[in-house]
Amino acid sequence: MSDETAMMTEPAVSQNISNGSNGVVQALLTDLYQITMAYAYWKSGKMNDPSVFDLFFRKNPFHGEFTIFAGLEECIKLLKGFHFSKSDIEYLRTAMPPGTDPGFFDYLASLSAQDVTLEAVPEGEVVFPKVPLITITGPLPVVQLLETPLLNLVNYASLVATNAARFRMAAGPETVLLEFGLRRAQGPDGGLSASRYCYLGGFDGTSNVLAGKMFGIPVRGTHAHAFVTSFITLNDLQTRNLKSKDGSKEIDFVSLCLTYKKELSSVIDFLPDQTIEGELAAFISYACAFPDGFLALIDTYDVIRSGLPNFCTVAMALNDLGYKALGIRLDSGDLSYQSNVVRAKFVQIAAHYSLPWFERLTIVASNDINEDTIHSLNQQACNLCEVTSHTQPIIQGHTINCYGIGTHLVTCQKQPALGCVFKLVEVNKKPRIKLSEDVEKVSIPGRKKVYRLFGADGTALVDLLQEESEPAPEIGKRVLCRHPIQESKRAYVIPADVKLLHKVWWKDGQVGENLPSLTELREKTKLSLSAVRQDHKRALNPTPYKVSVSSSLYTFIHELWLESAPIGELS
Repeated sequence: MSDETAMMTEPAVSQNISNGSNGVVQALLTDLYQITMAYAYWKSGKMNDPSVFDLFFRKNPFHGEFTIFAGLEECIKLLKGFHFSKSDIEYLRTAMPPGTDPGFFDYLASLSAQDVTLEAVPEGEVVFPKVPLITITGPLPVVQLLETPLLNLVNYASLVATNAARFRMAAGPETVLLEFGLRRAQGPDGGLSASRYCYLGGFDGTSNVLAGKMFGIPVRGTHAHAFVTSFITLNDLQTRNLKSKDGSKEIDFVSLCLTYKKELSSVIDFLPDQTIEGELAAFISYACAFPDGFLALIDTYDVIRSGLPNFCTVAMALNDLGYKALGIRLDSGDLSYQSNVVRAKFVQIAAHYSLPWFERLTIVASNDINEDTIHSLNQQACNLCEVTSHTQPIIQGHTINCYGIGTHLVTCQKQPALGCVFKLVEVNKKPRIKLSEDVEKVSIPGRKKVYRLFGADGTALVDLLQEESEPAPEIGKRVLCRHPIQESKRAYVIPADVKLLHKVWWKDGQVGENLPSLTELREKTKLSLSAVRQDHKRALNPTPYKVSVSSSLYTFIHELWLESAPIGELS
């Protein structure tokens, strides 16, 4: 496997380019039935009916109990540019059924999001099922036309951001995580979105150069197996000399490497020398090109017998010239075992040559890694007795301190879609409810406010949905929180803190809040996750987080439910 070809050069200069959105996102990026519904609304004279829609999801992804909300900035950009161009209108004349009233196309040509208001949870916030991530108000046909593009922008963004956050929790806060998924992503759009929202979710960088330019994400890159196999002997090296870091001397770097190759074989207990000369030549070549950023892929032939000794040879030669190598990458085999072997050799060399930094060199693992792989690596034990003389041959876990993750991150292996929905909850100031034989699909009607109630330790206790007219919960005062459907599930909560989740992000054709940079959103995600209890975030059997309604809203839901549901008849 080679999901990735990258690691650790210096990051590109960060550029917060706020208009780096996808030009494909426009009014015509919708389903045909949205256009046909808009036509039927228009024909019925409902084009000015005030409406309210909620965008939410019903179940957390990846068998977990939390989700990261992402995609809001792109939704606002959609509203800012929402219109049907002249060419859009001409195309729609051909796509709509014959006999469509020509006046409808004039109506479409006049549409904008000027009369639309968008309220939403801040991007990067931890969110839960049934909580409206976005509430849109405006003329019924206009808001209806926004359904598909809004869902498209939120569903994948939130899914991949959540996936990235789960990888981050599995790996721990100190491990470097790099997204290497461009070649396996669902097209260029998916590749760019993945890079952006993986960074929001907690990753440290990407191999995607275009994403680095557009979004200011640090980019990383080194070499692939092809670079190693392109060298056969040391005679392939056209350049032999390398200047020292301070520029004071220039020496025959190949000869210096050969000197260290011989020396290391006698002072470090490597296995009998079976190193591949072409691999050594490739490492020397790459080190000459990037003496300050030397990180080598060492599994092209054999990690322990060839790749590792060849890397150490070149790294020690670089050290003589004032440079410090960065580390190695493992892309196949038993990653736990190999990482521990590699780290043991680094420790030996560090001790022998009094180079403390050498034992801390980066060990990158790739090789089709998913979240479960990281949890498994953390739990493994490894026997090093065959390759080291250490007195304690059993090593727990691994010594990997960086992961390059591609396919399973950007394609969201465990779950391909989040499943956000867009439901009408009010029209002409009359609350609406969607019923279903599956009670979990019954929508929560009407305009609502959403509050997050916190305990004394700063962790979130419950999300509470209330009718818009109800007063906000008060700190220190007991609140009755009820399950939206099940009558017996209820609890009193005395919040130590209360936060209103929704803000007005778009109104009267203007952006209502400052849009954070991607780096700020990344920090927001980290902060929001820190306020969620650990049992809600654990990988195995997490505790469900409670999303509740007020007593008043509970009563209203069930009254409207009974009012709207047909009454059966037995005969």
